[in-house]
Amino acid sequence: MIEYAYIFAFGCFAVAMLMNLWKVVTGSEITDQILALDTMFINSIALVVLFGVFLSSEIFFEASLIMAMLGFISTVAYARFLLRGNIIE
Repeated sequence: MIEYAYIFAFGCFAVAMLMNLWKVVTGSEITDQILALDTMFINSIALVVLFGVFLSSEIFFEASLIMAMLGFISTVAYARFLLRGNIIE
């Protein structure tokens, strides 16, 4: 029964990633695209954690922490670029 739950969860996150990708490509404003890209990072982290639970491996949890840090830093850097025109000042 748990295998069906894994398959359902993988499918839900895959559909969410596709919807986020659609919003990144066709977003009307740049802020919509940034939020969709950030949500895409979160969904990819969830997929990595789910895959780690599926395989019973701890290395995927560490990879998800690194992905979370990179996602946060990239979102902050892009927002600073939009507000100020440069990232480091």
